Amino acid sequence: MFDTMTMTKATAGVCGALLVFLLGKWAATDLYAMGGGHGAEGELTQAYAIDTGAAAPSGEEAPAVDVAALLAAGDAVAGEKAFGKCKACHKLDGSNGTGPHLDGVVNRGKGAVAGYNYSEALKAMSAETWTPENLYHFIQSPKGYMPGTKMAFGGIPKPEEISNLVAFLATK
Repeated sequence: MFDTMTMTKATAGVCGALLVFLLGKWAATDLYAMGGGHGAEGELTQAYAIDTGAAAPSGEEAPAVDVAALLAAGDAVAGEKAFGKCKACHKLDGSNGTGPHLDGVVNRGKGAVAGYNYSEALKAMSAETWTPENLYHFIQSPKGYMPGTKMAFGGIPKPEEISNLVAFLATK
């Protein structure tokens, strides 16, 4: 009933199955690993990139931008198109998505949307409001404006596009 050839085949089958499972685990770890994870130190990386039209940094300092003048010249119609970059995480219908809803965000208190779990960084700023200037700087560089934010978006580098987006959000 059990001869040497049968035992060899059974052992080879077990070893082969183990090899397939180990290679599958290795491939899945490489394919689906995002870095960081729960309780990990350091900054998390994005699972996908959102093209903001930014060029690589050239090392030169950008000239000072007159934020008030840009915000005054903001075009809400063009800002609606710019909001397309925000739609993946934010809604304008009063319901929360991955991020909090953005209807009525201009001059609303920071961290004031009920039912949304904000980061500790934003909870620390909850006494402030989202003025157009604050929104401008946050949209330009979320992690630069608020280190420790949960928002993974890298920001929008074009000042005109940001001012248009803030003008659009002011109408909602």
